[in-house]
Amino acid sequence: MKQEYSRIAVFLILWISFLYSCVGGKGDAWRFMSYNVHNFVGMDDVRDYQRIADIINDVAPDAVAVQEIDSATLRSGGVYTLQELADRTGMYATYAPAIDFQGGKYGVGILSKEKPLSVRVKHLPGREERRVLLIAEFEEYVFACTHFSLTEEDRLTSAAMVCEEVKGTEKPLFLAGDMNSTPGSSAQALLGECFNALSDPEVNTIPVERPEECIDYIYGYRNGHAYTVLHREVIDERMASDHLPLFVDVCTADGHRR
Repeated sequence: MKQEYSRIAVFLILWISFLYSCVGGKGDAWRFMSYNVHNFVGMDDVRDYQRIADIINDVAPDAVAVQEIDSATLRSGGVYTLQELADRTGMYATYAPAIDFQGGKYGVGILSKEKPLSVRVKHLPGREERRVLLIAEFEEYVFACTHFSLTEEDRLTSAAMVCEEVKGTEKPLFLAGDMNSTPGSSAQALLGECFNALSDPEVNTIPVERPEECIDYIYGYRNGHAYTVLHREVIDERMASDHLPLFVDVCTADGHRR
């Protein structure tokens, strides 16, 4: 219990200093998170919604990109799992199914403190299974979530499609998800033509026991906004999922353009 309180205190201290540091309060500041939750089944083979919710609640993000989400499938016992998580975190749930699966759906989602102003979905290729890009617009920013294919050619096509889909966005735009590609890969190079990595690509996210690769990222779209990363972290949580969760504290300065 003492360790849990200590962890929460650290997050609160970081968040307060983050808000104070962000251009003296003259800019916009957010905390974004990404988590492949492995359909809520941990390394102990236990499906535990509260365990994932506790991790998100500790971080207290403005928005979190969630991958590998069932909706009313046989595997999940008919549960709309993203809403289950939303109820336990007090956040809004926005879901994007990628495929039909076991009588329900399977895809990605966004949890957010604010209700989205608008939502759009773009289907992406995946020869092992179709993929999807979920984009939610909020008052001050746009947040997107995806989970790229296991196939290199499909990842390259998806990266190009993502860059094209967000073209013309004027608000700060953030993309997060499981990209199934490592730093230095062709897919990451292609994404790098329109996005900057805000999370640290040198910190690995899988496998959780001994992380050897980074395939989970948070990016900022290069559309003229000056993004300042004040803190970024991959959380050392090795039981709740087969991926480590990550978050960034980022701000944009009013009137400052690159």
